[in-house]
Amino acid sequence: MKTLNANEIYDKGIFNRYHFNLLFWLFVIIIFDGYDTAIYGAVVPILMEEWSLTPVEAGAIGSYTVMGTVAGAFIFGLMADKIGPKKVTMISVLIFSVFTVLAGFANDPGMFTACRVIAGLGLGGVMPNVVALTTEFAPKKMRNAMIAIVFCGYSVGSMTVALVGKSIIGTMGWQPLYWLAGIMLLIMPFLLKSIPESLQVLARQDKQEKIRTILKKAIPNHSLDDSIIFEKIAVQKQQKSSIGSLFSNKRGFTTLMLWITSFCCFILIYAMNTWLTKLMMQAGYQLDSSLLFLAVLNVGAIIAVIAGGALMEKYGFKKVLVPLYLLGSIALVFISVTENIVLAYVLVAIIGAASIGMHCLMFPLAAQYYPPEMRSTGVGVMMAFGRIGGIVSPTLIGMLMALNLTVQMNFMVIAIAGVIGSIAVLLVQEKYAYYAVSEKQPVQSGKAANS
Repeated sequence: MKTLNANEIYDKGIFNRYHFNLLFWLFVIIIFDGYDTAIYGAVVPILMEEWSLTPVEAGAIGSYTVMGTVAGAFIFGLMADKIGPKKVTMISVLIFSVFTVLAGFANDPGMFTACRVIAGLGLGGVMPNVVALTTEFAPKKMRNAMIAIVFCGYSVGSMTVALVGKSIIGTMGWQPLYWLAGIMLLIMPFLLKSIPESLQVLARQDKQEKIRTILKKAIPNHSLDDSIIFEKIAVQKQQKSSIGSLFSNKRGFTTLMLWITSFCCFILIYAMNTWLTKLMMQAGYQLDSSLLFLAVLNVGAIIAVIAGGALMEKYGFKKVLVPLYLLGSIALVFISVTENIVLAYVLVAIIGAASIGMHCLMFPLAAQYYPPEMRSTGVGVMMAFGRIGGIVSPTLIGMLMALNLTVQMNFMVIAIAGVIGSIAVLLVQEKYAYYAVSEKQPVQSGKAANS
């Protein structure tokens, strides 16, 4: 009898139809995650008028929603390493879809906020687990690029809000934007069928045939003898998936840097998603034009994710992420003073690249920094901490706007987050990363055991 590691066998595969189908459905999930995250920013000017909300009150609603995502990222990130990222992803999708639809039926701020907070729980659980699934099931030789492409869906979803909102809000009101999230409920059967459970989770549950089925689809030309047993990864007590494990084996400092980077990233994302439309209207643009800026923000993010994924494969993480963060801060300063509409679009695209794009490009770094047995925990806790920035950001910008500061000052305050984030990325200690250590000390591809 031969005992082998299922993940090591899987990594021998090359991209085929099975990978495409799997990554497509993960991409779709992230589209709706991005859609749900951006939807409030598109309707906030309407809600402020309809419900007579002050900027601080409108910002607080955005912050309460993010509190739900913090709790979701923390709870579901830890849960996934125990029961499996697929199960947790499906639960998360169900929660955020149902309560986003219900938010569209709210007729007062209290009901609306309650639905958004509960939807936030689901949203918080989606990202870390889709990261874990994509990292595990993307072909090894193009893993960074595949993770980046899947998370382009976030920007596609955000851009969809801007384009659909431009057409719908004026004629049908803001509610249909929330009802569209119900599409996810219709495609749940396809998600359940197409997305596999983690190979290591299946190995722990001794579901040998399910592992064999996945491997035959991923590597159709690879011969798998029926006598092969797929091993369970032996996880030492101190390495079990817990927050404490993220600080073991000299990973502690970098864990903190990743948290700070994520925090700054969410400051930028939620400042832009919640307030870009309103800030551009304050700068003299009409609602239609301001929604178009939201679309351009996400076009910039998509370009950054596709190009950045390929560049990181070639040059490494830091040489791509640090300059990108700094460019975003520079663009935030100049967007506040430019009067040229074309230049404004270019600068907004750069801001999108350094905020939403940066958020997506962080996933390959964080997911591959930690070993597989703590991957969901590492990414989930990083996002939970990062989303605290998402809690702070909408309310902070709302308070700044309530002070009647200039548009220039508001954008310059936001730009500070990009500078701090770039420093945090620069201080990441890659020599202690799982990908660096595993290259120096490669794991044996299998071991023979006679029975």
